[in-house]
Parts: sequence; structure tokens; C-alpha cells
Amino acid sequence: MKRLYIDLGAAFAVALLLSFPALGQISPAVPRTATVMGTVTDVNGGVIPNATVLLKEVDSNDPRTILTTENGMFEFHDVTPGIPYQLSISAKDYEDWMSAPIILNPDQFKIVTGIQLRIPTYRITVDVHYDPVKVAAEQFKAEEKQRVFGIVPNFYVSYESDPAPLTTAMKFKLALKVSTDPVTTAGVFLVASAKQAGNTPNYGQGWGAYGKRFGAVAADGFSDIMIGGAILPSLLHRDPRYFYQGTGTTGSRFRHAVFSTFVARSDKGESQPNYSSLGGVLASSSLANLYYPRSNRGAGLVFGNFAIGIAERIGATLAQEFLLGKFTRRGGHLKGSE
Repeated sequence: MKRLYIDLGAAFAVALLLSFPALGQISPAVPRTATVMGTVTDVNGGVIPNATVLLKEVDSNDPRTILTTENGMFEFHDVTPGIPYQLSISAKDYEDWMSAPIILNPDQFKIVTGIQLRIPTYRITVDVHYDPVKVAAEQFKAEEKQRVFGIVPNFYVSYESDPAPLTTAMKFKLALKVSTDPVTTAGVFLVASAKQAGNTPNYGQGWGAYGKRFGAVAADGFSDIMIGGAILPSLLHRDPRYFYQGTGTTGSRFRHAVFSTFVARSDKGESQPNYSSLGGVLASSSLANLYYPRSNRGAGLVFGNFAIGIAERIGATLAQEFLLGKFTRRGGHLKGSE
């Protein structure tokens, strides 16, 4: 009986040993994967750390993501072979980089080369918008500071090569600035004194007569400036300023100065009859009939003052073109002294 147990045990051991190869044959095979690695650099060869590297199946939206090391390297393990993959790399201050599709073989160790990130090219667009009102405001500020020898106002002259048109508000502000300037007031005193000495108009003599002459001179100047320099230019869209030529032959500058009394620049930059200036002289001459002595009133006074006013304008423009421009402070400096 004991012998029987021994034989059965030996048979069981032999059967167990014979079963091990069969068990090995039916165990699952270990999957064979691949590896993808590379180095991210810029176009100069410098490595780029902390770049974001995405490895994505071409037909899938589930990428694997890692960051490059301090040496700019990355490495993906356990990549399934036989499937098309694509690398996508991005980094701050660089353009994105994308590889062509990659298909790996089992156990392949793939090193991706040529990964160079470029600095993006920026397009800067400058939108230059011409605003005539802003340009006119800047030019107007400069004109408000123009004075002959830094004293006598010379506001109604533009020395700009391409002057912007004045707005209505600027025309009135300019007229009021000239009318109320202390130098203008001093000029009224001087003219009234000269008329007092010449006993014209026929107010007589004495302080009362001088006061009437002072008032008449002030009214003449104020009405001329406001009507011819602000009201009519605004209604007729004319520019009341004199536009300094400064270059060319003496003859061309002379003609420019003389004709400016009769030909004005419109707010659109066109040459048109200077109805505003001529109308201002005529209106102020007509208004004088309201406050001049009866012996000085009438059509003779109107046309006489009109002719004198036109002659004064021509003389003033000639002086501006050939003389005063040399002694006028522009932007705080005399011409040629910068």
C-alpha cells in the first residue's frame, strides 16, 4: 500500500513539471511600445526650457503634455506604434511649432530633430488721422504769442507753410484779443492825440473833445476788427489773416501783399474775393456817421474813410511781408535767432 502512494506521488510530480511549459505558452504577451524625444531650441541654437510639448494622435483630441527641461529636452515613453502622432510645441514670446505626422515602429527610439522656435514678426499699424481743428488750435496758440519786438501784437499773420483754417470761435477770440490788448489801447490814445492836435473830427478842443475823439477812434477800430475780422469772415467762410510769403522775387512778394487786401483765402483753402475785409472797412466807415459831428457826416466821410482804410491795409500787408516779419517773435524767438 505504501508503495502505491509513492508511485502516485511520483506521477503527480512528473505531471506538474510537464504542465509548466504549457502555462508559459498561454500567458499574455508583453506590449512593445516606442519612445519619442527631442530638444527644443530657438533659431540661434539656444535651448528653450519650460516649453509646452503636446504629443497627440492625429485622429484623437486627447494629447499628452509635458514641459521641456532646463536643457530644452522632452521625452515621451510608452507611445503606441503604428499610429500617426503629431508634436505641437509652444513657448512664451515664440511662434508655435508643429511637426509632420510621425508613425513609430515597435521598440523604436525616435529622436525628433529640427525643432526651432522663431520669434513672431509683429506688424505695427499707425493710423495717421489729420484733424484740422486740432492743427488749427496748435497754430492759433503760436499766433497768439506773436508780437513785433515782443511788444506790439501781430496776431493776424500766419507764418505757416500749410495753415489750417480758423474756426468761428477762433476768429472771434482773435478779434477780441486784438481789440482789448493794452498795446491797442495805447495806440488809440496816440491816434486820438494826433486827431486832437489836427482838430479832426470837428469836436473842438479840451478834455471833453479829446474824450469824444478817443471814443470815436476806439469805435472805428473795434467795429473794423469785429466786423472785418470775425463777423463777416465767419458768415462768408473767409480767413481774416495775412499769409506771409517770405520767399520768391521781390515783385511776387509785392503783388502777394497788395492783392491780399482784395483776394482772401477761404476756409477751404481757395482764393476768393476778400469781401470780409472790404466789408469791414466799409461798415466801420458807415457806422462813423452815428457818432461823428454833423459837419463830418455824409457820403464823403464814408468813402473817404473807406479809401483811407484800404490804403492802410495795403501799407500794413507790405510792412508785414518786407519788414515786420523780421522782428516778430514766433514761439518766443525772433526769426533767425534760434
